Amino acid sequence: IAPADSEALVPVLKRAHDAGIVVVNIDNQLNAAAMNDAKVAVPFVGPDNRVGAKKVGEFLAKKLAAGDAVAVLEGVQSSFNGQQRKLGFEDAMQAAGMKIVDSQSAQWEMSVANQTTAGMLTSHPEIKAILACNDSMALGAIAATKAADRREILVVGFDNISAVQQAIRDGQILATADQHGDKLAVFGIELALQFLQDENATPQDKETPVDLVTAETL
Repeated sequence: IAPADSEALVPVLKRAHDAGIVVVNIDNQLNAAAMNDAKVAVPFVGPDNRVGAKKVGEFLAKKLAAGDAVAVLEGVQSSFNGQQRKLGFEDAMQAAGMKIVDSQSAQWEMSVANQTTAGMLTSHPEIKAILACNDSMALGAIAATKAADRREILVVGFDNISAVQQAIRDGQILATADQHGDKLAVFGIELALQFLQDENATPQDKETPVDLVTAETL
């Protein structure tokens, strides 16, 4: 299961688990408190989103000066991976002395990010960079900066989708993070097979790689 929401499916997954179905959580981690309440343990296979976002933020910080204003485009606020990416960006910005002047959810969506960024630029014309918690929102931010004739604003994302790879090559987006999403299902299936072979195996999380992607690494 790769849930869009970290809490909503826990009761259903509890029913599946109780019915003897092997459940493995990939990509977006289920909420630990919700699982505790449901008395179910589901192993997680995926990256440390906070660490990955911090890597991207640290690379961005090298292009800015201490005290510069930045903004964050958050994902769905109830999703664990979105929460962790936001925290990673905040870690990097605070360590570098940047000022986060705005942080809003754009629901992972390009069109919402376009509108949200436009509003941010109107409210905070001093913004020097935008940190988007996924690449679709980064593309929306790029559209908004172009429309506002603010192409000097630096934009970073997370996910390393193909459209952003090209935007990085073209100099429109500074960096993103690759969580190797094409391999997450493989890792998850491998873990599920282990449980099928040994029903007494103890559920254990498996951390997968997340790497910084820039024009130099493409």
